[in-house]
Amino acid sequence: MKYNNRQQTLLAQEFVDVLSIERNLGEKTLYAYKNDVDNMIRWIDLRHYDDLNDETVMMYFLYLQNEIELSCRSIRRKYVSIRQYCDFLNKTLEMNEVFFKFSSRKFQIPRNLPKTLSKAEIQSLIASVTAEFQNVSSDYHRRLCIRNMCIIELLFCLGLRIGEIAALDIEDYNREECSVLIHGKGKKERMLFISSPVVCQKLNHWLITRLEMNPQDSAMFVNKSGGRLSIFSIENIFYKYRELSKINPHSTPHFLRHSFATQLLNNGANIRDVQELMGHNSIVTTQIYTEVSLNRKREVLMKYNGRNFMNTV
Repeated sequence: MKYNNRQQTLLAQEFVDVLSIERNLGEKTLYAYKNDVDNMIRWIDLRHYDDLNDETVMMYFLYLQNEIELSCRSIRRKYVSIRQYCDFLNKTLEMNEVFFKFSSRKFQIPRNLPKTLSKAEIQSLIASVTAEFQNVSSDYHRRLCIRNMCIIELLFCLGLRIGEIAALDIEDYNREECSVLIHGKGKKERMLFISSPVVCQKLNHWLITRLEMNPQDSAMFVNKSGGRLSIFSIENIFYKYRELSKINPHSTPHFLRHSFATQLLNNGANIRDVQELMGHNSIVTTQIYTEVSLNRKREVLMKYNGRNFMNTV
């Protein structure tokens, strides 16, 4: 098709609007789609190409790969965004243009195993908050400790993302049932149950303490000014107790989420159940945790490996 900058700019915005309506994607995901398409449009414009076709698209991806040397993961994401945009162009403009003559297999993403914390490290992390709470010297620090204790507990107990922690409101928590409504990625919601009575007690204690911090809205976790705690503040809370507990110095809050999933599988949970608890769209995402679930592998091999039942020395 003939390239026209004004037309493409308008179509790119329409593409994002359609995605927002049809797929109910989150704001950050929509921004990523728009950014990927806009960058290609700018690249075509700067090079004064007359056509948007399979050759132009191929040249753009060679540029991403060879000139600016983007990672496989970044190129693969742009492939998905731009391919969907091109499909949108064909549908909207009633064309049958072939924009891609290569597949995403060209950009295979190396699979990295999820990084976890050991049971001892998690216990040490939780204990570091408890120890600080027992030695606080003011009401202000007492309130912060109770809040931080609940955040660390929920990161592991429910395997939450830091964004999900930040998005929690007090009405999302049902005290009688010890259940929490989680607002996940892509505006998807899931209901989780706090199975640990200790964690429930800590959260109930926090709800009373929270009122002392003059909350400005319904946010579950608030800062010293009473406003909603940001994801960056939650990260910093984790890093503080990471240092105090002297666990893996490279660990992040997401290590607790990985540990949650891995321990569920180690303890015999069904992978479909883990998928639902984690809020994964696809079981393929969840399956990577089976690679680090050594206890489960050991149990299966000890129980079913045919060599175990042979008497041959």
